[in-house]
Amino acid sequence: MKTLRDVAVGETAKVKKLNGEGAVKRRIMDMGITKGTAVTVRKVAPLGDPIELTVRGYELSIRKDDAALIDVEEE
Repeated sequence: MKTLRDVAVGETAKVKKLNGEGAVKRRIMDMGITKGTAVTVRKVAPLGDPIELTVRGYELSIRKDDAALIDVEEE
């Protein structure tokens, strides 16, 4: 399955499933990334980490390790 880490800059994807456990999963959900949410990749830092996203109308930066825990499908 494709993860948020694999989405190219400028593309939008829909969240299918959140992997991970406990505090990590809770932190991702608290940032507004939940099942069914559309997420657009805006930028990737020069060294590849973090990734800047647009989620629910605001900008959010997450680590590549956290993005790898989010399964997505192309819209």
